[in-house]
Amino acid sequence: MVDAKQRTAEEEARRFRLLVESVKDYAIFMLDPAGRVSSWNAGAERIKGYGAQEIIGQHFSKFYPREDVEAGKCERELEVATREGRFEEEGWRLRKDGTRLWARVTITALRNGEGALVGFAKVTRDLTERRAAEDERLRLAQSEEAERRNEEFLAIMGHEMRNPLSPMVTAVHLIQLRGGRNCDREIAVLGRQLAHMTRLVDDVLDASRFLRDQVPLVRKVMEVGDVLANAVDVASSLLEEKRHRLELHVPKGGLLVDIDPARMTQVFGNMLNNAAKYTDRGGVITISAEGTGDRVIVTIEDNGIGIASDVLPRVFELFTQAEQGIDRRQGGLGIGLAVAKRLIVAHGGDVVAESGGLGCGSRFIVRLPRIPGAAEMEELPTPARRPAGAISHRVLVVDDNSDGAEMLSVCLREIGHDVRIALDGHEALEVARGFSPALVFLDLGLPGLSGYEVIEQMRQIAGCERVPVVAVTGYARESDRARTLEAGFSAHMAKPIDITRLASIVEEMIETAAAALPLEAHGP
Repeated sequence: MVDAKQRTAEEEARRFRLLVESVKDYAIFMLDPAGRVSSWNAGAERIKGYGAQEIIGQHFSKFYPREDVEAGKCERELEVATREGRFEEEGWRLRKDGTRLWARVTITALRNGEGALVGFAKVTRDLTERRAAEDERLRLAQSEEAERRNEEFLAIMGHEMRNPLSPMVTAVHLIQLRGGRNCDREIAVLGRQLAHMTRLVDDVLDASRFLRDQVPLVRKVMEVGDVLANAVDVASSLLEEKRHRLELHVPKGGLLVDIDPARMTQVFGNMLNNAAKYTDRGGVITISAEGTGDRVIVTIEDNGIGIASDVLPRVFELFTQAEQGIDRRQGGLGIGLAVAKRLIVAHGGDVVAESGGLGCGSRFIVRLPRIPGAAEMEELPTPARRPAGAISHRVLVVDDNSDGAEMLSVCLREIGHDVRIALDGHEALEVARGFSPALVFLDLGLPGLSGYEVIEQMRQIAGCERVPVVAVTGYARESDRARTLEAGFSAHMAKPIDITRLASIVEEMIETAAAALPLEAHGP
């Protein structure tokens, strides 16, 4: 009877060994207590590349990358398996030919009837193809995200460049019409908008240079207070325009830094411009500086709209911006802070951004190495000039860019039309009720109500139910045109409007509306 049971047990053990040895999808083998290979199945040979005669007696560290072996990973795995009975993980392993495989590994401690450790059972599953598929999915997702961000940046860039171009093109046309006489207003507009475009181009060039690491620094030892004073000058026009209160807590001396004055003025100027853009009119912006050990710490703080928690970790990445909506009231390309951080790091410093969230303001803290031993924009009038005997239509121009609205309205008056201007959506609706325009030029990106909301509400005003409304915008993609026409606009015109065709555009819009014919989108 005993012999029969023993033969049955031996037969079961033989069959189990046969099963293990024939499995080819998993590497299954035994280790002795010291970690040397003591058995080897067909799956181990297929996955690892070693024959049984080659590997039995060798330490299992041969399957691990060199850096893991030197870091003591093999010993730790056996230690965990001994202590807890089991060790499991996914990681890189080596084949005989030196190539890497991504594997799921399980090590189980084996003990005899007395509880003594007699070795380990090790099971390895090759997941290299799964890992490659996951990596490819991640690569495609990253590629799609990069393409989306690139398309978004190009759309924003087009919008930001078209906005100043519109009043500039109109101003040049008016100067030509007048033969260069009585053009002070137009020249002032050109100056302001050219300065804005120069800043945009400089931002893009800075980003390009930084991506190629081609920004040399011309250093000079100076007081950080002098740099901050220059930065305040850079941002002064925006600070004055929005009537911000600027508080300075900066010592006159004792905070020497070795910096490129022009570049660090750019850094702090960018930060002050950001604070001014994202802080409502009449807000408070504070600049403070202090010395702590071997560091000069500059803090720029505001009580503005704050930074959303999902944007805060990415605020220094290139082309990152907070959500602005279609109006893009604050504008910008999402470059300034990225350039600022790179310049700070190039000076051996660091910068962090802090915010309690939306509505809680923001704080930027810059730390720079300390040198040892360092104890309002003019408002333009709107004259109404109309040539005698010209046919007049009532035209409403709606644009929050006052220069753009001013220049377009002057051009419309020059060709004989009665024009009103509105600088936001609510004002546009109010003017439309009393003015009953025959045509509306409506900017889409307005503060408060967007152009889409304005046209929807304007259709409810008596006399404005069928008035032709032209969408005027810096967004000029086909998807933008399709959206405006679907929303009920009569036409879509990308900034800058072709001023030489303005008279024909007005007549075309009004005549077509009267005949109730569908209109095609205009624009380049």
